[in-house]
Amino acid sequence: MRILANTLYVTQPNSYLSLDGENVVILVADTESKRVPLHNLQSIVSFNYTGASPALMGECAKRDIALTFLTENGRFLARVIGKTHGNVLLRKNQYIASDNEAICIEISKNIISAKLFNSRLVIERAIRDYGLRLDAIKLKEVSNSLSSSIKQLQSCENLDEIRGIEGEGANRYFSVFDDLILQQKEDFHFITRNRRPPTDNINALLSFVYTLLANDIASALETVGLDPYVGFLHTDRPGRVSLALDLIEELRSILADRFVLNLVNTRQISGTGFNKKEDGAVIMDDDTRKIVLVAWQKKKQELTMHSMLKENIKWGLIPYYQSLLMSRYLRGDIDSYPPFFW
Repeated sequence: MRILANTLYVTQPNSYLSLDGENVVILVADTESKRVPLHNLQSIVSFNYTGASPALMGECAKRDIALTFLTENGRFLARVIGKTHGNVLLRKNQYIASDNEAICIEISKNIISAKLFNSRLVIERAIRDYGLRLDAIKLKEVSNSLSSSIKQLQSCENLDEIRGIEGEGANRYFSVFDDLILQQKEDFHFITRNRRPPTDNINALLSFVYTLLANDIASALETVGLDPYVGFLHTDRPGRVSLALDLIEELRSILADRFVLNLVNTRQISGTGFNKKEDGAVIMDDDTRKIVLVAWQKKKQELTMHSMLKENIKWGLIPYYQSLLMSRYLRGDIDSYPPFFW
């Protein structure tokens, strides 16, 4: 059984990562700030353009510890990985499948069905838990429309039709997202999804958490031997982890969105932790980013029932198990890719 190890998030500005024996050492102005044993780590995520020594990068590659560099607001920069896992036949199957439109359509239908189903369930859960505080009729209409979209997916004959239904479903889901924000409405409100850069506090949170989740999925895909850059729904583009972006669709609403809503509704963060730059971009300050990262680590330790495996699994392992199921499908061990239904 795979064990969920820790992720080390380095947010301190002007830090440098080095290797000392069996430890990663964080240096600030040539002074040791912290050291963490490598055997406790599954990945290292570094913000603020932090540098790392070649010795540390080599040791991380040797130990299969993914070393990822992000900007301070979570935009992906680079990832250091070791030898390719799995065998060449699996990746050959993946490349062949990605060029087969029928297979791409089948996989994409399954993924987007799960996305719409899980988005609908988030809304239904809100109606159940907060029905007296919400416009239940409005939410129910959106929930029913998502259910209809799932049925429409089955008759799609090409990827553009699937993308169209996915886009319409996402718009309907986000049309009631602001209703799910129950606290701190003066600082956290949602009008529409915006990014590159995000221009309000909620979108800044969503973009940041989506990046964390996509990074986890990309690492999981590499672990099972798949190429995270070759997808089935998202088209290939240099530098884009298309397969990770495929699989994230199943988990956006139930994992990332609910996590963001919980941070706001339980007042773990506040509006004072966000700054607006001259270009309109909104970013988190360092203290808020640390709160989000600590909470994210805790969230990944929580258990959920896997609908296919019929066992309780930590949320942090869901990307790994879905990657494993994708590899089994591409090998021909199972008849179709089973997405994650909450």
